[in-house]
Amino acid sequence: MGSSRRSGRWPHGRPGRRSVLLGGAAVLGTGLSAAAALHAVPARAAVRPPIAGCDEWGARPPTLPVTVYAARPHKVIVHHTASPNSEDDSQAHAYALARSIQDAHLGRGWIDSGQHFTISRYGQVMEGRHRSLETLFGGAAMVESAHTTAQNTVAIGIENEGTYDTAQPPSELYASLVELCVAVCTRYGLRAYQIYGHRDFTDTDCPGDQLHDRLPRLRADVASRIGGSPVAPAWPTLTAGARGERVRSVQFLLRQHGSALTVTGTYDTATAQAVHSFQGAVKARVDGVAGQQTWNQLVAPLALGGSGEAVRAVQSQLAAYGSDVRVDGAFGPATRSAVASFQAGASLPSDGVVDARTWAALVT
Repeated sequence: MGSSRRSGRWPHGRPGRRSVLLGGAAVLGTGLSAAAALHAVPARAAVRPPIAGCDEWGARPPTLPVTVYAARPHKVIVHHTASPNSEDDSQAHAYALARSIQDAHLGRGWIDSGQHFTISRYGQVMEGRHRSLETLFGGAAMVESAHTTAQNTVAIGIENEGTYDTAQPPSELYASLVELCVAVCTRYGLRAYQIYGHRDFTDTDCPGDQLHDRLPRLRADVASRIGGSPVAPAWPTLTAGARGERVRSVQFLLRQHGSALTVTGTYDTATAQAVHSFQGAVKARVDGVAGQQTWNQLVAPLALGGSGEAVRAVQSQLAAYGSDVRVDGAFGPATRSAVASFQAGASLPSDGVVDARTWAALVT
């Protein structure tokens, strides 16, 4: 890239006095719902990326108070801004970028910036939606966002300045992305494999081919800092005519999302139509095929105390693997024990929590 880059990990020097340094042990809340406390991993060494708060970069106030959920997110979603690949490495440019994004999002009728955090091409990290930094620092709550359809109450969104369809992200941006993901995972008890790209959920090119192709390396770099496996979940592709327990899982999950579909284990016309409708609602690729985007949108973590059709999907899978668990839709101690046993056999952390990797192992 151009010679205007400055040396050092943080090219903009010391943060202003209103910037926040993330440090110290993770603060884990109590009294969280099962879904909120699913991916707790031990707090590790502090990470300290300087992040400019909304006041520092000159944000306008939100048009309405932001909504804060007393629950932890269970994933990180990486985006690119699809804006020009600027060679301006100044802090002034980075702050102007944050203001332009907020202006554009307010122009859409949103209450504030859609994403939680923004990274400039030369490594400046900025708060996006108001209170994102405050809740990250607390580690037990998150701000509702507007970056990915159907994921805005469960996923931290990170915008990366530039367009990465063919260009590689600058090393400064990537280094800051690693640091920020380490901070988010450490604070919220997430694992590295819970880092995704926008296109893993919706029908979009975001975050560009090059940045999306970098995600396995990003997960590995984060895992090298926080521990654990960086391997992302892999999903089967189900089409018309398919039969078996995987199809039953899709049908149960569609019912969890409001479909009146009958669970038959056959991927018939009604199932394809239900998948088609669900895809349209969550802005996934609309083709009636249950692939990566559809699975990622269908599944949500489950733990002791959960209930519903998604729990039936898990129990039915466990029964197919030989467990004597009842398929009753109630995630009780017996189900937790059966999940933990399955996880041990699949070389997964045997914590009895059905996260994305356990879901994927069950259906593949």
